[in-house]
Amino acid sequence: MPTDNKYDFFEKELLMHIDALHNFAFYLSHNQEEADDLVQETYYKAFKHIEYFEDGTNSKAWLFKILKNNFINDYRRKSRSLKRVDFEEVLREYDDEDDVDLPDEIALDPDVAGLILGDEITQALKTIPIDYRSLIVLSDLEDFTYEEISKILDIPLGTVRSRLHRARAMLKKKLYSYAKGFGINEKNNKH
Repeated sequence: MPTDNKYDFFEKELLMHIDALHNFAFYLSHNQEEADDLVQETYYKAFKHIEYFEDGTNSKAWLFKILKNNFINDYRRKSRSLKRVDFEEVLREYDDEDDVDLPDEIALDPDVAGLILGDEITQALKTIPIDYRSLIVLSDLEDFTYEEISKILDIPLGTVRSRLHRARAMLKKKLYSYAKGFGINEKNNKH
């Protein structure tokens, strides 16, 4: 732990990420109460194990990894299975559930996301598979590096790059008509 007073460190370095954690938890669970519980459990574990935080590392990435692990552990508990659960398997399971009722708007705090998403963009984002969606959220909305995403999701760096490329291609395809309506086309797009 970088400071002698864990209360000060917790308040100054960790609490500032609460909105970003809540957004990620909501993207994973699609449920406000579950998202609240995930964030609360994440902060509880972070405080309890604050001495394991390595000075000079990204505190936001550390919290996101704890949250992701809590999400997996909750899934294991709910399924009453003792087998090892793969994060991507959990995400696919949540994507396949027919009874998940997604809200019309996914609540993103503009200060956290760095931008305001329009209805069309939010809707397109909700329609791509959650393992790709989580990469878009971590990379493009939360500004984590590929290396940080690799550590958070426990997947190889090359997998992060290839899946993020596919996720962006999915969004591009879904948003083509929307962009065309604003006069944006392939010739104008420099990406």
